[in-house]
Amino acid sequence: MVTAKVWVLKKHFEDFPKTSDFDLKKIELPNLKDGGDVSGILLKLLTVSHGCLCYRAYSRRDMKEGDIMIGTQVARIVESKNPAFTVGTFVVADSGWRTHFISDGKNLRLLPSNWPDSLPRSLALGTVGMPGLTAYFGLLEVCKMKPGETVLVNAAAGAVGSVVGQLAKIGGCKVVGCAGSDDKVAYLKKIGFDEAFNYRTTKSLDEALRKASPDGYDCFFDNVGGEFASIAINHMKKYGRIAVCGAISLYNDSVPQKGPYMQVPMIFKELRMEGFIVTRWNNRWEEGGKALLKWVMEGKVKYHEHVTEGFENMPMAFIGMLKGENLGKAVVKV
Repeated sequence: MVTAKVWVLKKHFEDFPKTSDFDLKKIELPNLKDGGDVSGILLKLLTVSHGCLCYRAYSRRDMKEGDIMIGTQVARIVESKNPAFTVGTFVVADSGWRTHFISDGKNLRLLPSNWPDSLPRSLALGTVGMPGLTAYFGLLEVCKMKPGETVLVNAAAGAVGSVVGQLAKIGGCKVVGCAGSDDKVAYLKKIGFDEAFNYRTTKSLDEALRKASPDGYDCFFDNVGGEFASIAINHMKKYGRIAVCGAISLYNDSVPQKGPYMQVPMIFKELRMEGFIVTRWNNRWEEGGKALLKWVMEGKVKYHEHVTEGFENMPMAFIGMLKGENLGKAVVKV
């Protein structure tokens, strides 16, 4: 019998999450059986994503107090009664914040067989995982970017935004990004962004956007919402497309913000704004994953991971991500 450590949601977040909102518990897992309800596979956590920023909003919508915290992990199979999953195989699973778990195999995604030893498997949680796929489908299917266009992305040094900018460059676009520190801005320029600025230190967001692209923007990949989006929409070109991926600026509000109304610029510029969740393209994840892995292996898409060591540090890592402390994908290694 194996004892698993799990982090549970002790109390729903009020305003910004606190470490006291989480509780670390131990759960005894049953022995595997051939057939029945407890058949299949025992897995051990290697690396876990404590979630994307949107999980802050999902926690209240999808969880009740006492539930195991949601999150995705790379795990290794340590025991198996399922011939389709051999011991030692690495998989991606949406199994939450836990060190061990039992699966029947239905919700496990095998890492690609051509995954090179030179790349960390944790990239399956970031650049070659859900965040990378969010960038991939958001640009191709929602923004429908075209060569020669100008793409704007905020929260550009994060797990999604950094991939958005690099894919847009591969697609022949000019890319403008913003981030919350000078170090992050330097990183954006290092990975190929044409223009980048620190939104925390600029005196006028309106002027910063105009200076970065005087002719405006064809595509806007919005991870932030709020005031940024209300200003950026006025810099869109006619027939521009806006992919609404996230709303970082709103997730921790206890009282909804009142913002300016967007109908006038949308009407006169004939803009298209579309919200999306990447699971819409679940049937094409293999396609996107292969493309992203190929670009990473070729050096066309660079990555950076913000790594926290130790399962006991999951809540602090999650809170740090919400504060914007991470550069690239934030993961916890066990």
